[in-house]
Amino acid sequence: MRAAFDIMGGDNAPDAIVKGALDFARAYPHDDVILVGTEEVLDNLKAVPANARAVVCGSVMAMDEDVRSLLKKKDSSIWVATEMVKKGEADAVISAGSTGAQMASATLLLGRLKGCERPAISIIVPTPEGPKLLLDAGANADCTPELLLSFAKMGDVYARQLLDYAEPRVGLLTNGTEDHKGNKLTAAAYALIKESGLNFLGNREGRDIMTGGYEVMVCDGMSGNIAIKSMEGAMSVMMSLLKKELTASLKTKIGALLIKDGLHNVKHFLDVDNYGGAPLLGVNGISVVCHGSSIAKTIFKAGEAAQKCYNSDFVNKLASAL
Repeated sequence: MRAAFDIMGGDNAPDAIVKGALDFARAYPHDDVILVGTEEVLDNLKAVPANARAVVCGSVMAMDEDVRSLLKKKDSSIWVATEMVKKGEADAVISAGSTGAQMASATLLLGRLKGCERPAISIIVPTPEGPKLLLDAGANADCTPELLLSFAKMGDVYARQLLDYAEPRVGLLTNGTEDHKGNKLTAAAYALIKESGLNFLGNREGRDIMTGGYEVMVCDGMSGNIAIKSMEGAMSVMMSLLKKELTASLKTKIGALLIKDGLHNVKHFLDVDNYGGAPLLGVNGISVVCHGSSIAKTIFKAGEAAQKCYNSDFVNKLASAL
């Protein structure tokens, strides 16, 4: 696989992105790693393995920049990296930069798969049963029932091919589990997904997202984005309070030492960096989206996610499902 890493995108760019990309290159010497960045950054690279090379870009899309300026920045790192996939010079693009810019680049350059009205952002959710999938996580605030059906189909393929679930269970995120709960959108989507042939569980509530009992959770982009960020905030507060209480006195410090291994396991379970990025679903190519605060470990894992997409012929299987 030839993977183009946008080393300029993300809160911790370029250092963390470069480290993660080069760690991936060293771990997988038979794959090619392409570092797309500005000349200034690329000139300072050291100890680059033989299977890694640099491609210079002229500009960078800022994390908070209006995505409409992308068309004026066709020399930006995310555009250049995505264009390499379009031209057949790379097999995948990986970025932790502006999600809007990455989605726009992928849609404009790679195009949408037949049957996909709009691409979706998928997010891996850690649960006691293992990793689960939630989509859409922010790409489409306003959805139609047909769009939610396409998300369910794409999520089913993702869960089978990349998460190794033989019969993924699909849930529809609403405000209650009863069939009649939800709004007009979810009621219409419920009927479509139920008749789709998917392993449909019916409606699911927000508290089910992290407890499990499903493999694919479908929702509109606004609901998904609010749900994910609410969980991130809750987990951050919980870990902060736990750390504060466990270091408050000598007694609690001794207790913390005794349960150190258990605390480490909990932290590992909640660590989203273990899952890296997720492919943008519905575009005709592999574009792996990472969260903006990605560290080197995240980028390394994102490289493995792209590798799995490539080796499993994921995009063509997704196209067949649609």
